Amino acid sequence: MIEARTDVVGSLLRPPELLEAREKLARGEISPPEFKRIEDRAVDAVLELQERCGLEVVTDGELRRESFQSQLTEAVEGFGEHDISAFLWGEWRGDESVGDKSVERPRTLGVVERLRRKRHLSSEEFVYARARTDRIVKVTLPSPSLFANFWDPDISKEAYPTLDGFLEDVAEVLREEVEELVRLGAEYVQLDAPHYPLLVDPKTRAFYERRGWSVDEWLARGIELDNYVIGSHPGVTFAFHLCRGNQGSRWLASGSYEPIARRIFRDIAARRLMLEYDDERSGDFQPLRHVPEDKTVVLGLVTTKTPRRETVEELEGRVREAARIIPLERLAISPQCGFSTSIVGNAVTVEDEEYKLRTLVRAAGRIWG
Repeated sequence: MIEARTDVVGSLLRPPELLEAREKLARGEISPPEFKRIEDRAVDAVLELQERCGLEVVTDGELRRESFQSQLTEAVEGFGEHDISAFLWGEWRGDESVGDKSVERPRTLGVVERLRRKRHLSSEEFVYARARTDRIVKVTLPSPSLFANFWDPDISKEAYPTLDGFLEDVAEVLREEVEELVRLGAEYVQLDAPHYPLLVDPKTRAFYERRGWSVDEWLARGIELDNYVIGSHPGVTFAFHLCRGNQGSRWLASGSYEPIARRIFRDIAARRLMLEYDDERSGDFQPLRHVPEDKTVVLGLVTTKTPRRETVEELEGRVREAARIIPLERLAISPQCGFSTSIVGNAVTVEDEEYKLRTLVRAAGRIWG
């Protein structure tokens, strides 16, 4: 099992030249080979950044994706027409600097045909990154039930009469992806599951209940699908990331993990729990008492939403506070989420990003030696 004391959730800031190249590719102004060269250089830069900061675990920054979950819809046919709003909709909340913003769910959003995989989702990401670093390369994948918003009882009924049937096929695609990554030598895979903490918010909970499942069913059936994706792979570590939304320095929900902690922490087969704890919206550390003894908690103490510069002393204090509930040797630290979970990004600079990652590493050195 991976025992790293420092970790990253997934995404890193996309450079302006990569965002510009993505737009040019869409307009047909540059060729796919030209775009790939620009994309590769951007990945090289974020790998070097993470190494320079001293991180034990690195990712390719999810730079090849439009959103942290978009590699599924890009690699699999059947989802119908959609744009980035398919991943951004909701009532987003922010502090005074960014304000609140509501993004409507597209009326035409829905799976319209049986799913057919065109290619693997993340094998390119892993193979490229592995060849360019000696650090542990983590690959992030979405939790299958996150895609419930792509099932619509009217639009999707001919392809998938039930939500269950659709999500089972999504889980099958993701399970095959894990098997391919393991075959290629991956040793660390993460499932991103921001939809579970959204169940603690009445408005977002109501949306998920309208999909046909109660909260208890979301927890039971959703985790069953997650564990199916994880499967059985000795020597491979799985992480499970739970946050409350992260786009444009905004969030979707607030609240303690307490209502969902016992079920998720106990039943998920992942051995590392990546938990958001960067401010008061996340509640206190009391839910950590539900974490089984064989699991590690990676505390997301460093915010990716604002330029606020945490200190080593602050992070050490927070870890010591959590260690009153769960032993220090079963803790690690990371940012609370990605720095750019879609091409929208957060209101921080590359300099902020590097400072935060360096501070994370320095704090880990002080705490664990």
